[in-house]
Amino acid sequence: MTRALVLRQAVALALGAAVALGLARFAYALLLGPMRADLGWSYFTAGVMNTGNAAGYLVGALLMPRALARYGPRACALAGGVATALLLALHGGVSHDGLLLALRLASGAASAATFVGGGLLAARLGSLAAALPADGRAMPGAGLVLGLYYGGTGLGIVVSALLVPVVLAVVDGAHAWQPAWLALGAVALVMTGLLAAGTPADAPAAAATAQTGEVPWRRLGWALAGYACFGLGYIGYMTFIISLLREQRLGEGAITGFYVLLGLGVVASSWLWAGLLQRFRGGQPLALLNGLLAIATLLPVLSAHVVAVFGSGALFGAVFLSVVASTTALVRHNLPAAAWPRGITGFTIVFAVGQIVGPSVVGLIADGPGGLARGLAISAGLLALGSVLAALQRPLQA
Repeated sequence: MTRALVLRQAVALALGAAVALGLARFAYALLLGPMRADLGWSYFTAGVMNTGNAAGYLVGALLMPRALARYGPRACALAGGVATALLLALHGGVSHDGLLLALRLASGAASAATFVGGGLLAARLGSLAAALPADGRAMPGAGLVLGLYYGGTGLGIVVSALLVPVVLAVVDGAHAWQPAWLALGAVALVMTGLLAAGTPADAPAAAATAQTGEVPWRRLGWALAGYACFGLGYIGYMTFIISLLREQRLGEGAITGFYVLLGLGVVASSWLWAGLLQRFRGGQPLALLNGLLAIATLLPVLSAHVVAVFGSGALFGAVFLSVVASTTALVRHNLPAAAWPRGITGFTIVFAVGQIVGPSVVGLIADGPGGLARGLAISAGLLALGSVLAALQRPLQA
């Protein structure tokens, strides 16, 4: 395997993250405003929709160990991508709150299959690349491969930021947000096709050996607690930040630029934090990144100045998916390869539990005194707490 082939497969895998998170979850922030105005939602109802998506993600994550053991990670990732694309398109065909909530839940479950399966493939690819002799140039390290995978979410965010406003601008009348969901579904299907074309089939033994390792969960308790705070805190920002900026009367062009910058920050995070993820075996990366996210979340609360807003987007984008990558790196550093599927799935479940609570709580707070600014301030506090907890995590003994 050459360096070029490793990078091509890593980029193909990144498209799975683009579908699972960039399109299925984070594009909703761009559509929340039009949907809320059209359907008469409170912020709590708008938050419940992303709570539903996170609940579905948790269900999918809980089912993943058995699915990985039976079908293998690539098959799970591809099946989840196709299902996610179809479910996103179905968002564009309904307007009833109950049906939309059901679709958000189902798309969350489907995206978990893509994200967990793709994350396991990225972990294996990174380890394989690190063990291979260089072909004249240094092979990509495991940290870089994982960073590229999770950074793929940024591509989905950028595509959403550029696509959704264009569709909204050319469609008038009731339910003008529906064609944007159809467009997102089409893009997700194309990305899943490219993921299939760019990755090799699962090895025959991949499924059979996927669940043989045990995980010492208690010894990973501080990291799990810090990661739960991340799930609680970051999702409030990613659900409501666009609505806050519209309340602060930032222009639509500036909002598009903000979200594109955030997405590009996610892509750049592949290189920014690869060395950090490779160097440390304990909770130091998770602690540092949670702390930076707390700062990024507070910036637009403290000031509506364009410098503060764009600084917040750039910093948040450059950090938040690397928090997810840091837990995968923690699993790789501290557990045997046979335990990686359970380890990655376990952290994913903790992540999902935090996301279930976060949007509804922030939405409920936003409907009261202080509005969205107060809700995001609480999100920042949760991220700061997660930083303190993660700093207590020590490497496991080999």
